Amino acid sequence: MVRVLAVADEEVPTAESRVRGLDVDVLFAAGDLPWDYLELLADLLAVPAVFVPGNHDPDTDTDAAPEGFCSADGHVVEVAGLRVAGLGGCVRYNDGPHQYTQEEYRARTRRLVAEGRGGVDVLLTHTPAAGVGDETDPAHRGIDALHDAIAGLTPSWHLHGHIHPYGLRKASHRVGNTTVLNVIPWTVLEVEPRDAGPAAPPSDDTAEVEDRHGE
Repeated sequence: MVRVLAVADEEVPTAESRVRGLDVDVLFAAGDLPWDYLELLADLLAVPAVFVPGNHDPDTDTDAAPEGFCSADGHVVEVAGLRVAGLGGCVRYNDGPHQYTQEEYRARTRRLVAEGRGGVDVLLTHTPAAGVGDETDPAHRGIDALHDAIAGLTPSWHLHGHIHPYGLRKASHRVGNTTVLNVIPWTVLEVEPRDAGPAAPPSDDTAEVEDRHGE
């Protein structure tokens, strides 16, 4: 079992003190967080860390990432015993960075599925799939092609951000055998590598962190 801390979009004010008590094996960042905040978490945890950019992240080279992180944007990486496929950004709604048309996402997804042949444990994206936890306004539409990514990569978990909960708990979703989870502001969960059996649900610590953040 691999214990994961996944973060996105919103800083947790008590993160520095809380993270010291966490026992996790890997850190996932799903975008739109200050890089100094992510670097602090990575430094305190001293575990492998994986990053995909959000639409508000700096317009940098494709594989750029905060210090201590590897970029999984458009790639499959192997870390802490897990295979992780990543796809950053959101559906284009203005001229900001890390935004793509639905057609561009289809092309990026085809390449990602080809690279991840054989399947992955986690699909890490900034934006959810269309109709699975997204919203209707142009800035928060889901990605059509992520349905093809889920079907082709068969991850146990699809972790994303982008859709702010504003203090409320966002429901998880199921797409086939994949659990889709909005990880904002941070979520602790256990992922069973695909050869070892079914995935476990998010831990109780996750609910506690999210509830306190919403106060």
